[in-house]
Order: sequence, then structure tokens, then C-alpha cells
Amino acid sequence: MNSGRDEEKAASNTTPLEIENEEEPSVERVFAEKEVPTWQQQLTVRAFVVSFILSILFTFIVMKLNLTTGIIPSLNVSAGLLGFFFVKTWTKFLEKFGMLKHPFTRQENTVIQTCVVASSGIAFSGGAASYILGMSDKIAEQGDKEFGPNTKNLALGWMIGFLFVVSFLGLFSVVPLRKIMIIDFKLTYPSGTATALLINSFHTPKGAILAKKQVKELGKFFSLSFLWGFFQWFFTAGESCGFDQFPTFGLKAYKNRFFFDFSATYVGVGMICPYIINISMLLGAILSWGIMWPLIGTRKGHWYDRSLLDSNLHGLQGYRIFIAIAIILGDGIYNFVMVFGRTLVGLYNQFFKKDKGVVQPSDTTLQVTQSNSFDDERRTKYFLQDRIPNWVAVGGYATLAVMSIIILPHIFHQLKWYHVLVMYIFAPMLAFCNAYGSGLTDWSLASTYGKLAIFIIGGWAGASQGGIVAGLAACGVMMNIVSTASDLSQDFKTGYLTLSSPRSMFVSQIIGTAMGCVISPCVFWIFYKAFPDLGTTKSQYAAPYGAVFRNIAVLGVEGFGSLPKHCLTLCIIFFIAAIAVNGIRDLVGKRWSKYIPVPMAMAIPFYLGAYFTIDMCVGSLILFVWQYRDKAKADAFGPAVASGLICGDGIWTLPSSLLALAGVQPPICMNFISRSQAAAQGL
Repeated sequence: MNSGRDEEKAASNTTPLEIENEEEPSVERVFAEKEVPTWQQQLTVRAFVVSFILSILFTFIVMKLNLTTGIIPSLNVSAGLLGFFFVKTWTKFLEKFGMLKHPFTRQENTVIQTCVVASSGIAFSGGAASYILGMSDKIAEQGDKEFGPNTKNLALGWMIGFLFVVSFLGLFSVVPLRKIMIIDFKLTYPSGTATALLINSFHTPKGAILAKKQVKELGKFFSLSFLWGFFQWFFTAGESCGFDQFPTFGLKAYKNRFFFDFSATYVGVGMICPYIINISMLLGAILSWGIMWPLIGTRKGHWYDRSLLDSNLHGLQGYRIFIAIAIILGDGIYNFVMVFGRTLVGLYNQFFKKDKGVVQPSDTTLQVTQSNSFDDERRTKYFLQDRIPNWVAVGGYATLAVMSIIILPHIFHQLKWYHVLVMYIFAPMLAFCNAYGSGLTDWSLASTYGKLAIFIIGGWAGASQGGIVAGLAACGVMMNIVSTASDLSQDFKTGYLTLSSPRSMFVSQIIGTAMGCVISPCVFWIFYKAFPDLGTTKSQYAAPYGAVFRNIAVLGVEGFGSLPKHCLTLCIIFFIAAIAVNGIRDLVGKRWSKYIPVPMAMAIPFYLGAYFTIDMCVGSLILFVWQYRDKAKADAFGPAVASGLICGDGIWTLPSSLLALAGVQPPICMNFISRSQAAAQGL
């Protein structure tokens, strides 16, 4: 959901929906006759009402994805499209009765998209399904070990409080750098640029017509997906019941988690994610559940105790989790080094090899070279006219930092005030690095910075002093700061390209973040209370990253002694392999790298199995056939169809959760048994 990609998210296609075959020579000349509203006029009540409704919808979707596989595609297209549809419908209704006072502008559309993405993004960076869940007794018990002070019971109150304390610092840390990032350095921010092009196109006559057709397709598949989820619910009265347990490839394959589970969500996700991501996950599933785990299972009694269940962390489960962690860390470290290196090279070029024609902003005058186009001149003018005073940014950061240093140790007694102080000293620099790297590569390294915080703060605190919880809390602090910093920078780029004021972007990001600090924990709490087995391997909401983040913290404070026999050797092999594969992908160039699997994507099914990868590959197959038959139509309507499938199935989780909370059980259990079992039961 964040504008940049993150390690826990599958790389998503950020190419904007093409409204025309070619971009017009000058976008701003199309809008030259339209008056640009002031920043106050861009922040309308209707924009935030629509943003609130869409934020709830998208938070349910992101939370469901987090709690199932952790794969989250870019939903910016859906946010922009639905925001356009709702407000356009609203304004047309008012216009019909002569009550319309303010027309719907692309700036208002940008405010809605910014607010929705900021709000639903907290469902990821807020960590309810990862580092916060990793603190709980439920996840700790799966390790079959007493951790003393290294657990914290989940409660809605402290989760909301924690997010309010840590989620705004990143916004204030990059505000003083907005002109440097956007005007001086001219960073591309691919996701922010794609979103801006999309919004600009919606507000042209052709774009509005196409957007109406896209919304119609989205609504059609939203309804089908919602009704399909409702239909499936009737057959889930018991464990291992329902269509999502259908042994598509036989019972033997089903036992090794190879089956199609009829999930509209992941068919839609597969249509959005690039083909190589889906193929990489399928290869990872075949390598792990098809080859490695059955082979390691034959070593039961030699490599690990025969009496241990496969779900025990010191048994087969340990190999599943820690090898996946090794791949994730290898991929993360490689990308961290590469992006950080590109950041340093880019900064060196900016400061010591400045190109002629770079716009140098000034607080009092606007200097524009003759090489700038009409679009550049107009965009720079409006971007610089609404300044956000630096004292607001510095004062806001200092105030929030002091509050955090005081409050966080009361929420997590294992985290000391000096831990928080050290993080906040270095956080602005890391936030800048992440925002700059995201501008160059569209890759957010928020999760990598979070994992570094786990190792540093967790090791500093020590296991006996609650280092696991301290490390996980530090991860949350760092992830929220660097993630929101890159998100706001992306939004500034979107605002620059749509003539939206930096002030309106900043305010809408703050309001969206505040919404997310309440909505995200509440949505998680609905899942948490409705599904008591949440977080366990057999649950439909296994929350894989809860176990992954906790075991990263265990590794950080206890070292490698917690690993099963030969697990360390396998981890080293896969760690090096992840780095090597990434290196090969970069060396061969774009032409051939699309045929080389992505290690991070391969790691995801190591823990969960292949079932969701089958769904996603089905989505890829649908899109491939569609593009083969009618590429123009597939490119125009594919994202809308995929978004409808995701949104419909995602929003069904709300009534299904409420039914579970009310104690309403489905009437039918549909499951499958072998012929020998049927004969034994006289069936």
C-alpha cells in the first residue's frame, strides 16, 4: 500500500493506467484555463468524508492480506479511481439540483488519494500483523520456550496510543527537504509520478469517460467477489472445511499445501503483481514444500527429536521459519547496500557535479532557467508558493520526540528512554536516506531499517531484560518513521505534478495518518477477537510475519544457539544464494532479469505453502490470456477488474468477522477424505 515497494510487499507494477497511447506534449496546457484552488480550498469536507470511507475499506483489505500471506500489491490506482468516482457522483448530484458550490478538481482528488493511502498504509507499517503480534503470548508459545519478560499482551488501547506516538515523526523529518528532493534533485518517485499521471488523466474529457467505464468494471467484479465470499462461507462449519480446503491436485499434494483455494483476493493480486513475482513464489513453494521439507522430514529422529510436532520451532517448523528469514535478510541486506550506495552516488553527483539547468529554489524569488518547459515552470511556481515554515517541522519533530521518550517506556517497560533517544537522533538521517532512495528506485527499505533496529536495540537490552519485546518495539518506531517519510515524499511529487499545494499534501497526510492510527488497530482487533486461532499455522489467518519478526528478535538476542541441527548451515547457504541471485539479476540487466526469480518472493511460501501462489498464478494466467487477445483493453481494465476482486473479497471479511463475533456458525462443513477413509467409515 505504501507508495514505494517494501520487502514484505510483492513488487507491484507502478506503471500508470494508460488513458491515451501517448502522453500529451504538455499536460499543464490542458489545464491552463482552469483556476488552481488555494490550499485551503483543496482540503474539503467531502474529500475527507470519502477518504474516511475508503480508508476503512482499504484497511480491511490490507489487514486481511497482512494476516494471510503478507503480500500487498499497490492499491493506489484503486484509491485514485474510487475517490474520483465517489466525489464525481457527489458533485453531479448537487449540480443537478443547483447546489454545487465547488467543482471537483484534480487537487481534491490528490488529497483523497493521499489521505487514503496514508491511512491504510498504517495497516502495514503499524505492525499489528507483524512486530506487534510477535510480542504476544500466542506467537511466543509456538516457540515452546519460556521467555520471561519477553511478551506483552495485546490491548487495543496501548496499540492506538503507540501508533499516535510514533507515526507522525517521519512526516516532520522530511518537510524541510521537500524543495531539495523535488526541485533541486528532481527525483522521479515512480509511484508518485504514476499516481499523478493517473489523476491528471481522470480530469480530462477522455480520461473521465474511461474512468467511468473502469469504475463500472470494478463494481461488477466487486459484487461478484463479495457474493462468492458469502457463498463460500456456508460451507466452512468446522476445521478444514470449505472451498479454501479443496484438494485440487489430490490429497497428497494437499497435505503439502499445494491446492487452489478459490480466493478472489489472490487471483486479483496475481493480476496486479508482475509475472516474475508470481512465478518466483511458485518456484519457492516447489523448492520448499515440494522438495526440502519432505526430505528434512525424513531426518526426523536424527536432526531433531522424533517426538516434536512439525509445528514446533525446534522441529520442522524451525527450518521453515529460519531459512525463510535467511532469504529475507539476504535479500534485504543486498537491496539496502545497493539502494544506499545509489543514494550516496546520487548525492555526490547532486552536490559536486550539478547539471546546468537545475532549478535552484529560493524563499523569495523563483529562478527558472530557459531550459525548463512550460509544465516545469508552472509546477515549480505553485510548489514553492505555499511554504511550510521550517520551524513547524523542527518544532513538531522535537515535541513528538520528547513525548515519545517519555511515553514509550511506559507502554513497553523493556524499552528504556535512552534507547528511544538514540533512535530519534539517527532517525532523521535514515528517513532522508529512505526518502531519497525511494525517489531513485521506488523501493522503500522501511522493513530493513526495522530489522536493524531489532538487532541493535534487542541485543543492547539483552534477553533477560526483555530484549525481544524491546527489539520489536524499536522495529515499530523505526519502520513508522522511515516509511511515512518516504510516503510523504512520494505525495509531494504527486502534488507537484498535479499542482496540489505542499501544505494540502502535508495536512492530508497528517489527517490520513491520524485516521489510520485508529482504524488499523480497530480492524485488527475485529480479526483478533473473531478468529481465536489467528497467528497459528493452521488458521486461515496465519499471520506469518508475526512469527518471522519474533524469531528475528530471538536470533538477535540469543544468537544461533536457538536453531535446530544443521539449520544454521542451510540458513547460510540460502542467505548467500539470495545475495548471489540478486547480484545476477542486476548484472544481466533488465532484458534478462525478468526471467530470474526474486529471492524475497521465493521466501514467502517457505513458511505458508503453495496454495496462495496457485491463486496468484491463475490471476497471472487470466491477465496473460486477456493481453494476448486484446492488450489495449486488458491494460485499460485489468487493474480495475483486479481491484474489484480484491475489494469485494476483502470487504466480505467485515460481515464474516461480525458473524463470528456474534457466534453465528455456517450451516455446512464441506471437506474431503480419501477412498480408503470413506470405505473405513462405510461411506
